[in-house]
Amino acid sequence: MCIKNRRELLFIYDVKNANPNGDPADENKPRIDQETGYNIVTDVRLKRTIRNYLFDYMGHNPDNKKDIFVRTTKTNEGKGIKDGKHRALDFGSKKEEMLENILTKCIDIRLFGGVLPLEKDSITYTGPVQFKMGKSLNKVELKYIKGTGAFASKNGSEQQTFREEYILPYSLIAFYGIINENAAQNTGLTDQDVESLKTAMWNGTKHLISRSKFEHTPQLLIEVTYKDENFFIGELDKYVAFEKEILDEEVRDIQDGIINLELLSGKLNKYEDKIKKIEIRKGERISISGLSEIKFQEV
Repeated sequence: MCIKNRRELLFIYDVKNANPNGDPADENKPRIDQETGYNIVTDVRLKRTIRNYLFDYMGHNPDNKKDIFVRTTKTNEGKGIKDGKHRALDFGSKKEEMLENILTKCIDIRLFGGVLPLEKDSITYTGPVQFKMGKSLNKVELKYIKGTGAFASKNGSEQQTFREEYILPYSLIAFYGIINENAAQNTGLTDQDVESLKTAMWNGTKHLISRSKFEHTPQLLIEVTYKDENFFIGELDKYVAFEKEILDEEVRDIQDGIINLELLSGKLNKYEDKIKKIEIRKGERISISGLSEIKFQEV
């Protein structure tokens, strides 16, 4: 059964000595708003984290008759990568059969929607789950690191290759999202899908253990479920601050400051009559002010 209630999400995680989201148009440097100095992470990066965890750890793969639609798959001949049209054909040759199978089997389409390219036209599903661009709660400092590699630049050469990369010593990133119960009717998004989404956000962030993504740590996840049809507060990330007694660029750990939720708690209490429930999951090392004023269930 499709979800019935509007929901909002606030997800905060931190990154140490890594590149949260490289910009391929700018030497793969971490994305930084040059006017403000804050780190930016695209919603595509967060969705990729979620998709990867669902596929690798939660059994959303063809062997279990479930799948992730937006992922890299090889052509049937094993030469190269499928385009969107041929990926859609994995779910049937007839339009009705294909669409039914994709929505039934692919949780990422039920969550995020997508454009399904067919032979003569395309079908667009608006995703019930939408995220804004993530933005750090602290100004960040870009660091350039250069080192030598293990191999020569060419066979027989005495000169080793050089390794170059850009990292951020610390970034505390906040993502805000909405789960739209109206769009859910078109993709078939269920309560169980939403539970899987939250698990993948939290655990998927912890499991970013590649060299460039190591030391990603989930710190806070708040879900607000509403009673009133089509009502939501909006922009929950605007009511959160990271307070510290040192300069932003000097922060190196979540314990260098306190997450202030006092404005958010005031907003939630103001609209208490419209809220069905609030669920909160938090990290073990995070300090939060204003949390006691929120009537919530701890996950």
